[in-house]
Amino acid sequence: MNDFSRRKVLKATAVAGAGAVVVPGVAAAEAAGTSAATTASASAAYGAKCPPAQLTGRIVRPDDPGYTAARLGWDQLFSHYPLVIVFAQNTQDVVNALTWARQNDVALRIRSGRHSLEGWSNVDSGLVIDISELKSVHIDSAARVATVGAGLNQLEAVTTLAKQNFAVTTGTEGSVGLAGATLGGGLGFFTRWLGMACDSLIGAEVVVAEGAECAKVIKTDLNNNPDLLWALRGAGNGNFGIVTSLTYKVAPLKSVTYVQATWDGIGDLRRVFDAWQRTAPYTDDRLGTQLEVHPNQILLFAVLAEGTPEEAKKLLAPILSVDSPQVSVQVGNWGQVYSGFQIPTEKEPANWKFYSQFTRKPFPGRAIDVISSFMRDAPTDDSNFFTQAFGGAVRRSPRGGTAFPHRDAIFYSEPGAGWGTRSDQPGVCDPLTPQAQAWIAEFSQALRPYVDGAYVNVPNIGMQDWETAYWGSNFARLRRIKAAYDPHNVFQYDQSIPPATR
Repeated sequence: MNDFSRRKVLKATAVAGAGAVVVPGVAAAEAAGTSAATTASASAAYGAKCPPAQLTGRIVRPDDPGYTAARLGWDQLFSHYPLVIVFAQNTQDVVNALTWARQNDVALRIRSGRHSLEGWSNVDSGLVIDISELKSVHIDSAARVATVGAGLNQLEAVTTLAKQNFAVTTGTEGSVGLAGATLGGGLGFFTRWLGMACDSLIGAEVVVAEGAECAKVIKTDLNNNPDLLWALRGAGNGNFGIVTSLTYKVAPLKSVTYVQATWDGIGDLRRVFDAWQRTAPYTDDRLGTQLEVHPNQILLFAVLAEGTPEEAKKLLAPILSVDSPQVSVQVGNWGQVYSGFQIPTEKEPANWKFYSQFTRKPFPGRAIDVISSFMRDAPTDDSNFFTQAFGGAVRRSPRGGTAFPHRDAIFYSEPGAGWGTRSDQPGVCDPLTPQAQAWIAEFSQALRPYVDGAYVNVPNIGMQDWETAYWGSNFARLRRIKAAYDPHNVFQYDQSIPPATR
């Protein structure tokens, strides 16, 4: 490890100027009238593992006026104070940042959409490599292939593809990073029609660790490093390298029918939920549905790809026939529909906690009663029980396979709680936090007899056997792939995949 301290690096940064952070060795060489290139050549001649690195890109440090905004994530339940944040402008910035962190033994994290639900995309006194400004898009309409920068969020991806009448599976929240959602699996309204988001991933550019302290760029697809592509499809978040671009096989989509139904109160939850779980996972694959249970209402959301309102209502009839819900229907371009149901981040609660789970058999009445009981005692009106219908294309693994293991589930669900007001001083000590966290823990525990597994994009730090909960029998293979691409375990956090040992 280089002779390094935070004081030295901050001093070197001040000398170099606002646009870059320089490793002390590079600053010393320049002060002595020796160029970094000359120093690198001399080091290489003596068999050094890597030339001294310099951070490039848009750099934010603790003394900068934009530091607070740059460090905060979407879930303000977590608050970290990194040493430096690098907003990469291109792939080389990522290579430089990874090399710099390795040469100076600085902890690092990778961040895109800032929605890491346990705060693991940030780190105290370390380096955050933020890829959210890598927003390139190239669409080959004839081949139905799109290559996008890993900085796109889901709203940007949906609207950009929709302008050319294409789509891939994404989640429903537009501010979530596309890369993060995809690399953990990715579920949404098109899950039953197109499969998981990772099923459409056919290639990626990845910055990986090389040797003892370097970094390099590699490509992965079905012909190049196919084992890495398999791993990225469901286990790629911060485990093997830093994905800087993603290539998708996209589907033609000109229009959708979007249906929303609302039941006042939750008195009919047993009938509504049972009708949904016995219909939604088995109906026409083009129909994707989500059911949300709130303290004072039940909401059904449905999207029918390339379908009419009449078709949608017919497919949903077993659910809509329960009592008399208020129903609205919209037909249009998917980008316009998707944009229409987004909620601005500033209007959302500051703090969130979720617990993910999969279900392989319909909930019996007593399980639905558990949901009713907990929702009546929810800590806030923003608390809910969310479900996503599976079945359809989820059951068909794409060519090359994926690390995502939950293909036999009939639906995914999560109890969730939101509370607190957003500010530049996160409410870590919010008085509602203990109550909300206890509620979600007790809720998830009460449902354990009826659920199985967990979703890596919605992790839980207190989960036992998280390795098999997220990846099932795939975990051993993932460890072998980790050993091949990151043997020194450079990419690590609380529930990261460790490399296999011989």
